[in-house]
Amino acid sequence: MARGVIAVIPARMQSTRFPGKVAYRHRGKPLLFYVWNQVRQARTVDRVVVASDSPEVADLAASFGAEYVQTSAKHKTGSDRVAEVAEKLPGSIYINVQADNIGLRGRVFDPVVRWLKEHPREQYATLARKITDERDLDRTDCTKVVGSDDKYALWFSRLPIPYLRDGASGNRVKRHRFLEHIGVYFFRPAGLAAFASWKQAPAEKAESLEQLRILSNGGRIRLFTTTARSVSIDSPHDVNAMDALIR
Repeated sequence: MARGVIAVIPARMQSTRFPGKVAYRHRGKPLLFYVWNQVRQARTVDRVVVASDSPEVADLAASFGAEYVQTSAKHKTGSDRVAEVAEKLPGSIYINVQADNIGLRGRVFDPVVRWLKEHPREQYATLARKITDERDLDRTDCTKVVGSDDKYALWFSRLPIPYLRDGASGNRVKRHRFLEHIGVYFFRPAGLAAFASWKQAPAEKAESLEQLRILSNGGRIRLFTTTARSVSIDSPHDVNAMDALIR
């Protein structure tokens, strides 16, 4: 059997800002359903699984027919959890889709997967979009990324990067093309195994951004920009922003 493309949705109930959010019901469905449903629409994805250490998440996945993989409770990040899934389910490419990333259509994944298939030596890729709202620059839950001219990520931070030396306020998004990182990671098996074998990097711990483990160990992350919109659910109030994207 061919080793296909596997999208993994790491899910946990112990969210700090919004406990139990994957189970939060909106229009009769748990939030986890909406992420799973959008990912499975990608033409290049062969298999979509939910991964967790929680029996509650297992029951949620079963309620709408999602495949579920039981994983350890010891994982530090979602990508570490995906690495355990990779040990159990052979694949050619793994996609880590954060369980609160609502509205990101599956078709956004397809160009990245096709590119990885054409570039077999590349180990990592991710998504970003242009920041158009000045307020997002100072939101620490909006992760920023700086890319190189050849479209690889140089660094990620919760603070606005790069810093505008000639003035740090007023119309910054009109003076520079800032990028927001979208929480989707594409891995080849070797790259994913390497990620899981590395210790958490100091910068990763400081910013609580798992992708910095890759850069801190000399890895290269190919950056794909998109105009697609999504919303990260961090409180019940954020759920109201879902409807337009779902429609």
